[in-house]
Amino acid sequence: MLKLLKALLLALFLCALFSCATYENTKQSFSKVCSRDIAAIGIKDTYELEQFFMAHNPKADKAKVRRLAGYYVTEGRFEGINSDVAFCQMCLETGFLRYGGLVKPWFNNYCGLGAMNKKNPGEKFPSEAVGVRAHIQHLHAFATKDKKLRNKLVDPRYKYVQPRGKAPTVWKLAGTWAMDKNYGNKLDALLKELEKY
Repeated sequence: MLKLLKALLLALFLCALFSCATYENTKQSFSKVCSRDIAAIGIKDTYELEQFFMAHNPKADKAKVRRLAGYYVTEGRFEGINSDVAFCQMCLETGFLRYGGLVKPWFNNYCGLGAMNKKNPGEKFPSEAVGVRAHIQHLHAFATKDKKLRNKLVDPRYKYVQPRGKAPTVWKLAGTWAMDKNYGNKLDALLKELEKY
């Protein structure tokens, strides 16, 4: 009887182990593809966004990157905007927080909002959180026809996006958000890299 009980327990243990391994493999192969739709829910969490970022700029302030990733996930979900796309756009626009263009790090402007020339170097926001919120709101104007935001409007250029909803995908941002014809392809390439994390 003891041998039978041991055999039964071993069989149950192996079944549970196999089921967990199968579940993990299924879970990992599920939803690996980041959507290229802007009005979608991102699939990457704060840690995955941070790991992706740090692979591109290992000298960056890790705590700041983690905070920004958290803001993007939270704000994106709140407004129905794809945090994977928004985070990759931040990486593209800031050169993974290396900057080097008109926008300066202390602007808390992560998407080049209002950056046109030396006289107009871009909008400035009082905190990282407000800067991320403005970015998400600006994407909201580009990706949706919905004029209702869930958070208080902080994007000073939100009203200038006409027609609303003109860029529902990353590829439609080329020629609308940015004049670079390859802008959408650059975002797509970053999203493909992000999918590995």
